[in-house]
Amino acid sequence: MMSTSSKVTADHLRRLAYLYVRQSSLQQVHDHRESTARQYDLKRRAHALGWAPEQIVVIDEDLGLSGASAAARSGFQRLVAEVGLGRVGLVLGLEVSRLARNSSDWHRLLGNLRARRDAHPRRGWHL
Repeated sequence: MMSTSSKVTADHLRRLAYLYVRQSSLQQVHDHRESTARQYDLKRRAHALGWAPEQIVVIDEDLGLSGASAAARSGFQRLVAEVGLGRVGLVLGLEVSRLARNSSDWHRLLGNLRARRDAHPRRGWHL
């Protein structure tokens, strides 16, 4: 199995790292501040993997919005579009459920990933 750092190539680093931050409700944002802080802290992971701070884009406009559908989540829609345009070298999120909770939204994101690169069963998805 390859280490995480060996999966990051110069091609990845030429593009931006995107950090997607979301909590499902405003109540969760208020009551679970440590989770939000942990999500923002993933910027350090992107930096450790080789991205400069100015190459790390934080998408957090979906804080307080349910992941049940992407229809009202402009941040998720922007992320999907950026992946499709080939501008993304890394997507970070604390849990995959922060990105999407329904199959059609996942298929949209994965479809854009497939359009960018092939899946590598042993190495995971590469952007």
